[in-house]
Amino acid sequence: MNNSPYVFDATGANFQTLVLENSAKGPVLVHFWSPRAGPCMLLMPRLVKMATEYGGKFLLVMVNTDEQGRLSKDLGVTSVPTVKFFRNGKLVHTIHGADPDAEFRKVIDRFVARDSDRAHAIALRAYQDGDIDKACSLLAQAALDDTSNPRIPLDLAKLLVLKGDFAQAEDLLTYLPSEVRDDAEIGTLLAHVGFIRVAQDAPDLETLEQILEGEPDNSLAHYQLSALKLIQDDYESAMGHLLEIVKRDRAFRDDAGRKGLISLFGMLGNEGELVTRYRSLLSQAMN
Repeated sequence: MNNSPYVFDATGANFQTLVLENSAKGPVLVHFWSPRAGPCMLLMPRLVKMATEYGGKFLLVMVNTDEQGRLSKDLGVTSVPTVKFFRNGKLVHTIHGADPDAEFRKVIDRFVARDSDRAHAIALRAYQDGDIDKACSLLAQAALDDTSNPRIPLDLAKLLVLKGDFAQAEDLLTYLPSEVRDDAEIGTLLAHVGFIRVAQDAPDLETLEQILEGEPDNSLAHYQLSALKLIQDDYESAMGHLLEIVKRDRAFRDDAGRKGLISLFGMLGNEGELVTRYRSLLSQAMN
């Protein structure tokens, strides 16, 4: 297909070695394309150019869906262009369509090796050795040294949550640059920490339920109950209270009911019967 040392063609026979095994060394992008689809032909040279610019920090693998229909079907590809990102033998991200280069770079940068990864690894070893304070300190320094590496603040926030420093974790995630904060995993953790903090400041369940018996339009009580239910892993009840806020008071905390539901959908991976049902109920409530 081309002379780049970083671009390969995959078949069912070599996919295991070319993609899954190589992804243990670094990210592998698999571009599912068809010569009959114009967007694929426009995206292909862009991806090849990026592979060259990154100089081997990721491999680009092409799968012609016209020739490799079985492989494409087995990997859940239903439209082209589709680009799947593999790391350590697992699918870690998917982009459907010919998104702008900036979107591809943002995802690639999440998985390519960086100089700060060594400090990151040392910090995580400190945590594994039982020294969470040292791990947090090392991660904080690494985050200052490389402000564009989203893996560092994400892991630092996770450790802060484990320590019970929820306010510090929330502040860390909230004040990240917007391009980093938009990362799906960071957004999900930020939402979770936010609910934990609401639950910490809330009255007990019985008190809140009594409040709602007399004041069914009390949005704060619904919001606090949703947080307490989430902490108990009762996602359905949490969604139910957030939906009530959407129905009754869209102005509450800048549309907190709708935003809370979307955050819960993300926590559940944006799939499943519960997400599908409440996504439909949210749509109905907003119409």
